[in-house]
Amino acid sequence: MKGLITGGAGFIGSHLAEALIAGGNSVTVVDDLSTGMLQNLDPVQSHASFRFVSGDVCDEGLMTPMVERCDVIFHLAAAVGVDLIVKKPVHTISTNIHGTEVVLELANSFRKKIVLTSSSEVYGKSTKMPFGEEDDVVLGSTRFSRWSYACSKMIDEFLALAYHEEFKLPVFVCRLFNTIGPRQRGDYGMVVPRFVRKALRNEPIEIYGTGEQTRCFCHVRDIVKALMRLPETSAAQGEVINLGNGEPVTIRALAEKIVRLTGSKSELRLVSYEKAYGRPFDDMLERVPDLSKARRLLDYQPSHTLDQTLREIVEYERSSN
Repeated sequence: MKGLITGGAGFIGSHLAEALIAGGNSVTVVDDLSTGMLQNLDPVQSHASFRFVSGDVCDEGLMTPMVERCDVIFHLAAAVGVDLIVKKPVHTISTNIHGTEVVLELANSFRKKIVLTSSSEVYGKSTKMPFGEEDDVVLGSTRFSRWSYACSKMIDEFLALAYHEEFKLPVFVCRLFNTIGPRQRGDYGMVVPRFVRKALRNEPIEIYGTGEQTRCFCHVRDIVKALMRLPETSAAQGEVINLGNGEPVTIRALAEKIVRLTGSKSELRLVSYEKAYGRPFDDMLERVPDLSKARRLLDYQPSHTLDQTLREIVEYERSSN
């Protein structure tokens, strides 16, 4: 298989590229390196079946020959991270929506399979747990720029499903829930690498809000296995599928786990959202996925516990510093 990964120098994309190459496939990665890093691709850079292209997915001229030559597009390119979303909402909206427009149009022109990664953010502030793919969504006010990301990913989903409905394009949409693992950066608000790096330096760990909000964290390798399985699963065409881990943990308990695993002397500090982001911020208290559809269609079952994943991240961060 010839795979094209947009945003492939990012955290998830680089792991996907590595897994595809290991499976005997050829891979082309396109990334503008705005948030991704070339060093993420070190494990595959020298492989004969790997190619890196520096560029923007919104550049139709750049993308056309790559889409024409591939078999499957894994569209991961997006503006990600709460910090980036809050501080650069225009960039978030234009990057996510226009990039997806270009990739879908080209995929349809050349009749290519496309896996679109969406986000659990689209569920917004719904209090119905766990989140099911057919559930209604509850978004906050447009006054809060963080919801621009959720809205942009919803538009991406609507557009992808419209291409499937109108043109029978083989589209696969997955909503990712808090994917973590080695290579993830904390620069843009990703909580686990931020906590781990603070713990390893014995610096105070800042927990935004009350710390009682819950999230479900999933190892990137579990996500990558599902992403690779999607384009080979005909029953998943035109479907939206949750991917993640169904075991919730509070952010305070997450910080306590990291302190314990690192043997850190870091103290935990609660910081208001307004102080952390410099403006009012809207958040959700719970985010738990219903994974029954993924189990039914993909035989999906996460194989890494949170403690196992955190230990691996801690070792990676230790060896990187």
